[in-house]
Amino acid sequence: FSFQFSNLLGTVYRRGNLNFTCDGNSVISPVGNRVTVFDLKNDTKCTVRYGHLFLSNKSDTLPLATRFNVRCVGLSPDGRLAIIVDEGGAALLVSLVCRSVLHHFHFKGSVHSVSFSPDGRKFVVTKGNIAQMYHAPGKKREFNAFVLDKTYFGPYDETTCIDWTDDSRCFVVGSKDMSTWVFGAERWDNLIYYALGGHKDAIVACFFESNSLDLYSISQDGALCVWQCDTLPEGLRLKAPAGWKADLLQREQEEEEREEENERETTIRGKATPAEEDRKGKVKYLRLAKYFFNKEGDFNNLTAAAYHKKAHLLVTGFASGVFHLHELPEFNLIHSLSISDQRISSIAINSSGDWIAFGCSGLGQLLVWEWQSESYVLKQQGHFNSMVSLAYSPDGQYIVTGGDDGKVKVWNTLSGFCFITFTEHSSGVTGVTFTATGYVIVSSSMDGTVRAFDLHRYRNFRTFTSPRPTQFSCVAVDSSGEIVSAGAQDSFEIFVWSMQTGRLLDVLSGHEGPISGLCFNPMKSILASASWDRTVRLWDMFDSWRTKETLTLTSDALAVTFRPDGAELAVATLSSQITFWDPESAVQTGSIEGRRDLKTGRKELDKITAKQSAKGKAFTTLCYSADGQSILAGGMSRFVCLYHIREQILVKRFELSCNFSLDAMEEFLNRRKMTEFGNLALIDQDAGEEDSIAIPLPGVRKGRCWAATSTEGLLIFSLDTRMLFDPYELDTSVTPGRVREALRQGEFTCAILMAFRLNERTLMQEALEAVPWAEIEVVSASLPELYVEKLLEFLASSFEVSRHLEFYLLWTQKLLLLHGQKLKSRAGQLLPTVQFLQKGIQRHLDDVAKLCVCCDWNRYNIQYALAVSRQRGVKRTLEAAGPGEDTEASDEDSLHLLGGSEDEDEEEAMLA
Repeated sequence: FSFQFSNLLGTVYRRGNLNFTCDGNSVISPVGNRVTVFDLKNDTKCTVRYGHLFLSNKSDTLPLATRFNVRCVGLSPDGRLAIIVDEGGAALLVSLVCRSVLHHFHFKGSVHSVSFSPDGRKFVVTKGNIAQMYHAPGKKREFNAFVLDKTYFGPYDETTCIDWTDDSRCFVVGSKDMSTWVFGAERWDNLIYYALGGHKDAIVACFFESNSLDLYSISQDGALCVWQCDTLPEGLRLKAPAGWKADLLQREQEEEEREEENERETTIRGKATPAEEDRKGKVKYLRLAKYFFNKEGDFNNLTAAAYHKKAHLLVTGFASGVFHLHELPEFNLIHSLSISDQRISSIAINSSGDWIAFGCSGLGQLLVWEWQSESYVLKQQGHFNSMVSLAYSPDGQYIVTGGDDGKVKVWNTLSGFCFITFTEHSSGVTGVTFTATGYVIVSSSMDGTVRAFDLHRYRNFRTFTSPRPTQFSCVAVDSSGEIVSAGAQDSFEIFVWSMQTGRLLDVLSGHEGPISGLCFNPMKSILASASWDRTVRLWDMFDSWRTKETLTLTSDALAVTFRPDGAELAVATLSSQITFWDPESAVQTGSIEGRRDLKTGRKELDKITAKQSAKGKAFTTLCYSADGQSILAGGMSRFVCLYHIREQILVKRFELSCNFSLDAMEEFLNRRKMTEFGNLALIDQDAGEEDSIAIPLPGVRKGRCWAATSTEGLLIFSLDTRMLFDPYELDTSVTPGRVREALRQGEFTCAILMAFRLNERTLMQEALEAVPWAEIEVVSASLPELYVEKLLEFLASSFEVSRHLEFYLLWTQKLLLLHGQKLKSRAGQLLPTVQFLQKGIQRHLDDVAKLCVCCDWNRYNIQYALAVSRQRGVKRTLEAAGPGEDTEASDEDSLHLLGGSEDEDEEEAMLA
């Protein structure tokens, strides 16, 4: 039961700033109160769809979370550290190398932006109308990782953006009061602060030029000002410390005082119009030019900008979803494109200047655009509204989700990306499921249709409808994939169709309330239907769909599911109970009371307490574990409960989210938010930023991992495979030295047994790969049954990372052939391991099949290139010829273009 958070799918961007890693190959995106890293180049795989080549990227969500939505992320120049600040001002210092939190800090105010200096020694945060500079955490052990160095005053309104010079001597801050401030990171004699105006709207971004104090400032109304400085960065002079002669005379006496002064913060207060005597001998700025992005009669708010100093490229995003690419300082337009119909919230450019990342918070969209080739490197978007249903494929490689936006999306569990979206439904999707083959998806919707989608050709090949318009609330497919059933919400009927013909086979009547759930028995032709009329009916498919049994409940049924072996039925009711039934005798075998385990919160506008409102909460979805001994239950709560069925106890409760930016997360309301005018929650403080809140509806478990749909997205929990040391039956005689000694003496079975007793992955891999392939069968036959299961589990995990595919396949084949009969007697317990093994082998099979398609496609391209190169420079003479001769000539030319046998040697040489 050591499931831990593994990855977050379904949501790629919420709000905050995007960052590229220092190598430019990955994008760091804030997603709610978590941070996801999208690897765009490393560990990519080639896939071919419809003759086109695609790159399979990978996403990885850091195993940490803030208390509120992430507001900004600052990345260190070396890419090892990141500062993550949420909306409440709480900060996390995170190591991106070991993916762990190093330090907690609170800035005691809302932080808008954070930026490290290029040398990595300082970082600046903008908070309110001030900017604060801190000493960046170093490689030495420190009691306090964040030490405040200086506080800069000057702007009259909130500060919005930061940028540093390349030598880390100065930084510039933009403000909503339409001013731009240049501050010195050190006590420069000729530059302490400098205020720049020239704008009529809030400053969105400001950037220094490379190796210069010249800068650009950009405002929200689409104006760009170019500022030139009369001093080079090398011309900045350090200000002599006050009383330095006295310090020299009394160095020993005042050494401790100087150390305290270094730790104490310095306050610098700037003035927009300093005195004339203060300007003498100081740095001066001159505005060279002012450009406007908006044309005459076209007003479009500028919302985000990014600048690449080496390439002199300026990227600006607007509220209409359009972005412009300009070359500075000439302001030459290079490219312009509309990528969305919502505002662009954040822009980032990678270190090489080739890729541009765009984030749109309104749609939850993340795009990476390669501007030179004008193509997408990454284009991902989650559901516009909340996800309400999900299902795993039989091999566990894919997850399908349905949302209130009417879309059906299929996600790859290995890469974390959506690779196909079906948009045929015109209303919210209420249920999704896979057939037993894993290549067909069936979905039900409130638009009155049930649709079947083909994952081979990515199309909707069947549409099932009812004689009268109705709204379908659930869907189920039998184990053969031939029968499709859906429950109606308004007519209280169940409709049954044939997958092959698409014809309506039968309409099952008998329920007196809306159908809330359907489930086929995996082993028999029995359909279970749950309804709000406080009954669960069992329908026999081979007996003309007659009602076999009727199970009477004490409350409305909300969900129903069969155990994987079909010998037990679980039902969730409105009274927060889970009841278990024997489907053969229709006798209740047990029940679990889950009201106290839901732990619901109180919404800001609720008139009753959380304890009272919990009486109306219940589990809305159930799922058995693969071995059938446990059951997962989730509902209108941020917790998912795992119960042991036989003992009828709560084993573990998983928290899906700790994001207090969402409503109903706290059990008690904060009385400080209550005013004489009412609750502050009624006041929409972020009127321009829509953030829909939905009810979490967790979902499905599959062997070694399970997934849940919630307001935060599609959360995946898996068993922790990175445990360093977890021995099994260990004694003093089992050591790594003994294992290696046994390998040198050729005692491979003894070495493998000792390695698995130590349970150290590297040692197990060393012992396994030391066995010659000719002796695999002998070693496999001598292994005890208990270690065969552990070895199969190790092989399943090795298929995802190892390059020795044939070697591990040979191990798997021999183990299953020699121990298959004994393992079959414990099929229920070994089902998660077998499914994990099947998932790894199936993934390699798909990759090899795609590689073959790649080779065929490349061979065709080479043939075409050879044919074109032979035809280049050949001129055809225009001679009178009959129609028959023309036909023969054209046929000969077409045959010649396809390449004959005489060119096989040249083609093979190019392929080599």
